[in-house]
Amino acid sequence: MIEVKNLSFSYGQKKILDQVSFQLDSGEFMAVLGVNGVGKSTLITCMNRIHKPQNGVVLMNGQNVLSLSNHEAAKRMAYVSQFSEISRLTVFDTVLLGRKPYMKWSVSADDMELCNQILERLGIGDWKLRYMDELSGGEKQKVMLARAMAQEPELLLLDEPTSCLDPKNRHDVLELVKAYIDEKRVSGLMVIHDVNLALRYCNRFLFMKHGGVLGCGGPEIVTSKMIQQVYEMPASVEMIRERKIVMFG
Repeated sequence: MIEVKNLSFSYGQKKILDQVSFQLDSGEFMAVLGVNGVGKSTLITCMNRIHKPQNGVVLMNGQNVLSLSNHEAAKRMAYVSQFSEISRLTVFDTVLLGRKPYMKWSVSADDMELCNQILERLGIGDWKLRYMDELSGGEKQKVMLARAMAQEPELLLLDEPTSCLDPKNRHDVLELVKAYIDEKRVSGLMVIHDVNLALRYCNRFLFMKHGGVLGCGGPEIVTSKMIQQVYEMPASVEMIRERKIVMFG
């Protein structure tokens, strides 16, 4: 279980996160939703220690990951940002970097085999010798997801992983994430702007406003009232083909 308790963070005098608390179980995929500047991405960067919160703890099965070494934290959490890295590394070498927290003196045969298995699982095994700077945006995101999977994390953190992708690649990437979470029973936390994509792939929802939590729960909390409160504009939630759809305006 992931427990975030009273997480607070400020840039100078400006408070970004204000006593954020929530829980996330194994096998749950949570969408973090809210307007720009509300603290969604900062929440993830505080959880994975890119930023140091002034207050609060992040517990994974009772252990505060904020107090772990970088090496140990990397075994517990994997992070995929909205912007893919550009380098002259091959796809295989990029994915192999996900094994770095487990490596000792050299790359093991098991590390190599795991990376090959993940590439095949994602249907990108024939890309392994291609260079990252030759890939499209959607292709890069799939490789970065493969690298995160190679870390074998308990918690997968995704910061707007589909923001620069076309509709097909958005669904492709989120299908892969959802299948991985379901199979491995890890926890997933994703910052995303598209509420309808979140409704399609996530089973938990965290709505943020003014740096705090406005609501947290399952699909039942995604209501017209909640959407209007969060986004401050007219909206309705309708059932279409047995699926909730948010309609703005």
